[in-house]
Amino acid sequence: MNERATLKTIAKATGYSITTVSRALAGYDDVAEATRAVIQSSAQQLGYFPNLTARQLQKQRTDTIGIILPSVGPRFADPYFSLILAGIGDEIAVSGYDILISTRPPGPAELEAYRSIVEGQRVDGIVVIRTRLEDERIAYLAERGFPFVAFGRTTLDLDYPYIDEDGEAGTYELILHLAQLGHERIAYIAAPQHLTFGYNRLKGYKRALDDTGLVYHPEYVEVGDLTRRGGSAAAEKLLAKPLPPTAIVAANDLMALGTMNHLQQNGLRIGIDISVAGFDDIPAAEALGLTTLNQPIFRIGHQLSQMLLAVIEGQHLAEPKLVLKPKLLIRASVGPPA
Repeated sequence: MNERATLKTIAKATGYSITTVSRALAGYDDVAEATRAVIQSSAQQLGYFPNLTARQLQKQRTDTIGIILPSVGPRFADPYFSLILAGIGDEIAVSGYDILISTRPPGPAELEAYRSIVEGQRVDGIVVIRTRLEDERIAYLAERGFPFVAFGRTTLDLDYPYIDEDGEAGTYELILHLAQLGHERIAYIAAPQHLTFGYNRLKGYKRALDDTGLVYHPEYVEVGDLTRRGGSAAAEKLLAKPLPPTAIVAANDLMALGTMNHLQQNGLRIGIDISVAGFDDIPAAEALGLTTLNQPIFRIGHQLSQMLLAVIEGQHLAEPKLVLKPKLLIRASVGPPA
């Protein structure tokens, strides 16, 4: 079995000093490009891997960012999480960083996990996703002055960098479209209301009804758990109303797809007998003809990474607070009321 290649091994193979080899592999600009090319080629042939721990200690960095996902709900089964993690990871990898992903249930255990990775200096920065109205995670990170960015706003009076989508404006536009088609009984399957995006999207639904002269009926609103099963269960309750809705809008695509499945099992034709719409534009939405609101989740992951790396480096952010407007995509799941 061959011994592990070291800086000394490469120095012996190339004839350069250990110092020159070290500086060439670390990217210092005082090493000639021709020399660097020879050293890098030799390192690759010898199977050299840098001692990351030593390098990180020298830089006083971990070259790692942290993300803590909720251990309840769909998590990795939800394309929302898969897409945003892919976007974050894609951009972070280019900069030579790794991602530490952990899962915790919302509450004390989750906050303790944040304290553990921050106080233990296990990461250089954190991405907070699915923010809450009163978000203890953000309050803690802001108080500690720890580098972080968030996907979402809060009601906290704190100054922090974030990207968010205007869920209120998007849902408002969608409900307006349904009203213009002639729908009067428009039901809504809301996300949990402690989540900022859930609160804002329901707010858009209510505002659109008011602006179009339609009456808000609380019995036409069900709160789901953001899963297909939750959407199906909510649709079952709405369908059992004395006057069932002619259109059902869900706060995310997974619940909308669950709704479609339940309605089809009951012999209803989507887009003809009853309209259904969602939010997010996950990959399955287009394939199944679901009308929805598109937010570029993968690209948002990229942008969050770029912002966090800038925060870690202490750079000024040109746009520390970015709110994106989702795009309404009309597909076959929506039509005039029967």
